[in-house]
Amino acid sequence: MSIYPDEEPLEQARARYFEENGFGADGGYSGPWFYVGWKWLAVPLPNAASRVRAVRLHDFHHIATGYRTTWRGEAEIGAWELAGGCGDYYPAWVLNLYSFAVGLAIAPRRLWGAFVRGRRCRNLYHLGFDDRWLQQPVGELRSRLGLPGAASEPLGNDRKAFVLTAAAALLQSAVTAAPFAVVLLILAACLRR
Repeated sequence: MSIYPDEEPLEQARARYFEENGFGADGGYSGPWFYVGWKWLAVPLPNAASRVRAVRLHDFHHIATGYRTTWRGEAEIGAWELAGGCGDYYPAWVLNLYSFAVGLAIAPRRLWGAFVRGRRCRNLYHLGFDDRWLQQPVGELRSRLGLPGAASEPLGNDRKAFVLTAAAALLQSAVTAAPFAVVLLILAACLRR
């Protein structure tokens, strides 16, 4: 699953991750906008400091877990992060719930696997990040997060936690989509006249 070898320095892996995904030299952290969507259907959103604070850690999670920046990969990393909790990184909670909802539709089994894996690991939303770690190999970050050997079999309340997370993701998506649906219905009605 991983495209970043354990022995690769984290700083080098991050630079490669930025380049391979077209994020720019600084990962897009300094830009005024970030985009959610796909190709021609990308919506610009303000690149708030709170979002940048969260995405810096989110990017390291991609490197450590090997989840890609595709729709499916974002759903997987969103499930992995939600399962471990996003602490006080509120944009991570919101964006990950949207990704989770997408994952329910396009890759439910992979979403479940990532969620269970995330329940067995630690993440940087709780550990924080020390810039001195940039000189360490990727494998050191994976160990710090508990990724090697993380059990993928569901235990205890995993199913209940997954269902509650799914409910929250679907509710958030429905509440957000409702105003757009109303506008589209009104436009459709006006165009029929």
